Amino acid sequence: MFKSIFTAAKNSRVIKNNPTIKISAENGGIPQKDKQPLTDEQVDKLLAAINGLPPYVFVMIGLYAGLRREEILALQWDSVYLDSEAPYLTVRRAWHTEHNRPVILTELKTKAAHRNIPLPDCLAECLREAKKTSTSEYVVANKDGNPLSYTQFKRLWTYITTRTAKERYYYRYENGSRVKHTVTPVLGEKAAHNGKVVYSLDFEVTPHQLRHTYITNLIHAYVDPKTVQYLAGHENSKVTIDIYAKVKYNKPKELIKVVNNAFGY
Repeated sequence: MFKSIFTAAKNSRVIKNNPTIKISAENGGIPQKDKQPLTDEQVDKLLAAINGLPPYVFVMIGLYAGLRREEILALQWDSVYLDSEAPYLTVRRAWHTEHNRPVILTELKTKAAHRNIPLPDCLAECLREAKKTSTSEYVVANKDGNPLSYTQFKRLWTYITTRTAKERYYYRYENGSRVKHTVTPVLGEKAAHNGKVVYSLDFEVTPHQLRHTYITNLIHAYVDPKTVQYLAGHENSKVTIDIYAKVKYNKPKELIKVVNNAFGY
């Protein structure tokens, strides 16, 4: 837990260096669960659930360009080249917040973060449609055309969490006492408090999971590791290779022939 706190503090530029960077699970840390990408079926369900809603463009950029949250929220239209022969976007800014206020940085965390990402047709078309109605220089903006604050981003993400069929809790004061209530959503049903919300997702989604899905899909498409490293903006190739190995080689049924051949069977 402490390691993740310091990591978040460094990413938000509260501290310069993470003092826990060399602490491993073997030294008393808690091993983190492997990140799971979304399946094709889950991607389809997610996009159908939020089609026409505020987080749609954010989710599309995460899934089909692999940008980090801070890169998506800092993305401006001057970095999106939709009229190019091969449409692409450039990552040149990063978002973070100070006391809930957005701050857009032109200095990225690493040199590798600055990159040009080609846009698949589905994302290029999504961005063209979004640009038609945009009144902001930011691709993802609040109603005033400004970059999102931290609170506004959390509110944006609730469009997804409220459509997830996961048990949740809320508190209400009754007769002067704080009473805990449990909501148990049923997949396919409408929310009792809002008929426009349908519990259509039977899985949870995080912003980073969108990016991990993008990277995983590149690997499944046999994109070479160096290209994956560039598109993901990984400074350290070890990060890319670790993901590559888990995605591509964690398949015993496919690897048994390779292993048997290696040992002469």
